[in-house]
Amino acid sequence: MDPVLIGELLSGLMFFGIIGFLLLGFPVAFTLAGVSLMFGLVGMWFGVFDPSNFGSLANRYIGYMTNEVLVAVPLFIFMGVMLERSKIAEQLLLTMGKLFGNLRGGLGISVIIVGALLAASTGVVGATVVTMGLISLPAMLRANYDPRLATGVICASGTLGQIIPPSTVLIFMGDMLSGINAQVQMAKGNFAPVPVSVGDLFAGALLPGVLLVGLYLGWTLLKAIFDPASCPATPVPAEEKKELLGEVAVALLPPLLLIMAVLGSILGGIATPTEAASVGAVGAMVLAALRWRLSFAVLRETAIATASITCMVFIILFGASVFSIVFRLMGGDNLVHEFLANLPGGTLAAVAVVMFIMFLLGFILDTFEIIFIVIPITAPILLALDVDPVWLGVLVGVNLQTSFLTPPFGFALFYLRGVAPDSVKTSMIYKGVFPFVLLQLLAIAIMFMFPEIATWLPRAIYS
Repeated sequence: MDPVLIGELLSGLMFFGIIGFLLLGFPVAFTLAGVSLMFGLVGMWFGVFDPSNFGSLANRYIGYMTNEVLVAVPLFIFMGVMLERSKIAEQLLLTMGKLFGNLRGGLGISVIIVGALLAASTGVVGATVVTMGLISLPAMLRANYDPRLATGVICASGTLGQIIPPSTVLIFMGDMLSGINAQVQMAKGNFAPVPVSVGDLFAGALLPGVLLVGLYLGWTLLKAIFDPASCPATPVPAEEKKELLGEVAVALLPPLLLIMAVLGSILGGIATPTEAASVGAVGAMVLAALRWRLSFAVLRETAIATASITCMVFIILFGASVFSIVFRLMGGDNLVHEFLANLPGGTLAAVAVVMFIMFLLGFILDTFEIIFIVIPITAPILLALDVDPVWLGVLVGVNLQTSFLTPPFGFALFYLRGVAPDSVKTSMIYKGVFPFVLLQLLAIAIMFMFPEIATWLPRAIYS
């Protein structure tokens, strides 16, 4: 049999083998590395894989550990965890609930706005969903909100941290797309390509993030108009209204100032993402100190949580590196290239197929698992087909946000299920997120029709 055909066949079997082992419950990082090593041995047996290729792994790992851009990841995680400990989310939710309480759907609107603010200042999905679930869900249920609407709004708003900067997913994708784009352009003979940076993705994700917030708000307002019983108003007593403006200022100003300091410095070209992340981490500690919540115990808890989350992400990245080497060097990239390049419909069809595959993988895999597996395989082919790297990165970010909402393995559903009262059944949570999954898909469709939503702002800022 043709060695090329054997290599491509083994690459395809390896991909589906990894999915199968993950469905059996094996740890992701070890599955990626272990299954890839096994198929690498099989490839050696058939003479389609050279084991000396594993020698490049050490350089890859050292490259990850010395990459200054990726240093921003633990710093942003630290910032998010510290802000969660400082109870900023709690104060924001309570204050916004009062501000919009007189409107039908007001509590839902307040949750969406707070979710967007927390996304721009923390970016930690788990902490945001749990916090809003503990504080807002009981209040919404007491106000006779439909449990499906309440849980859907909380889960969807909590996942905005995956697309609204500073997003750790965008940091990894920015770093990956930067290297891939440089290699693709050099292969095409362009030895001075326009670089792609994390700042480009941050700028590109702002308007799509606003679009998602607008769609969530629009759905909540439609429910308030056509199904008012599902989201009744919660009037605020007159005596509490007198102090409301002061409460709003106290609750809003600290996170807004932090957002301006972090994102403003990145988009304005004043600081790199890593430098801005360090400012954000220090700023989060300052806010915690101003609230008298900064202590050695809080610092210790925050450091442990940051180390745990960072280790989880990077160990998956290390395992995905083994998969990438075996898959590509056995000919898997040629198989994917032939499949995508020969699709009827051209480049847009190729992008649509990749988005569809990522959407399906979101039902069974986590966001980081998907980008570490799929981006190295598909991005070189798509960028070679002249797809804009910023548009592709933001489109993937919006798509992967959906993975937090799709059962059975949507993590936002698990987070909320863990803090929701027994009266809220799991089936209610699944039904509640369904309209928001459709809104996510609508946002992707809009970005397909109008790519400028993702590409206009980076060009306006950096050109």
